[in-house]
Amino acid sequence: MIKAVIFILSLAFFQFAEAKDYPSILEKYLKPAEYKMGLHKMPNIDFIYMINLDKRPEKYANTMRALEPYGVYPYRFSAVNGWELSFDAIDDLGTNYQPGTPHGPICSVFRHVNGKEIMSFEVMKEEGIAYYCHSLSRGAIGCLLSHISVLQDAYNSGYQTIWVMEDDIRVVEDPHIISDLIDQLDRLAPGWDVFFTDDETKGADGSRFYCGGIRPRPNFQYQDLDYYYQRQYVNADIVKLGLRFGAYSMIIRRSGVEKLLNYFKTYHLFFPYDMEYFFPPGIKLYACTRDIVTTIAGGISDNGSPTYEK
Repeated sequence: MIKAVIFILSLAFFQFAEAKDYPSILEKYLKPAEYKMGLHKMPNIDFIYMINLDKRPEKYANTMRALEPYGVYPYRFSAVNGWELSFDAIDDLGTNYQPGTPHGPICSVFRHVNGKEIMSFEVMKEEGIAYYCHSLSRGAIGCLLSHISVLQDAYNSGYQTIWVMEDDIRVVEDPHIISDLIDQLDRLAPGWDVFFTDDETKGADGSRFYCGGIRPRPNFQYQDLDYYYQRQYVNADIVKLGLRFGAYSMIIRRSGVEKLLNYFKTYHLFFPYDMEYFFPPGIKLYACTRDIVTTIAGGISDNGSPTYEK
């Protein structure tokens, strides 16, 4: 069954700028990739990352067992634990209200009261306050920082093509098919930035979960809605997308790494990662028309709460 999520497009205000022209405090909170030893690569892919919380060793073990029969050995990136971020980090990383812009939308604010943190839902109107989208959790902020940290490491390392996966993947077909699909992309869609290794993300019941629209993001110049709704088939294996959900298995070219880094360093954090990665101007997203590596439907997540404590 196909599910759709329809959101509202709002007015936006500022044009995209190169991150190199606007040093970002975001870099202060990125986590380095340490001890990068071993062959974490495959044909057409320079480096393979797997994002995994230190407190979830069982998820790491399960993912490695799923990939081992195919000789795919990702580098384990120790994820940023959003539940352990400092108050200062939360205050620095959010999106600030810009004077002179209309008030709104209703956002989450992490207020400090008597040494404790309280999430408050407020209209975006106060200067000097870090705002996040409604109900964005600390766990989701940590997930965002993990992905951006990986992108920064890939950029610094000079990689041309990377595979970034989370620790809740399900291997459906031999992952080496991805190398062949990259050859197809290079031939049929030169200049591509991101390639998802399945056709769509999955709901808790395993059904495809389609992203049917976008939510307001303050101080950002959107494209026309038709741009995000596009879905053009390149061939029987590859489709060009305007948007989608899911960040558990992504092949990213250096051009995509640069666009994503520039975007986040310019605009800071606001949405979960998979509601942001289609916004960088000019980013070209593609997906496989079938599942090769996808997600485990209804898998355990620590984004909404630190369930590892239970």
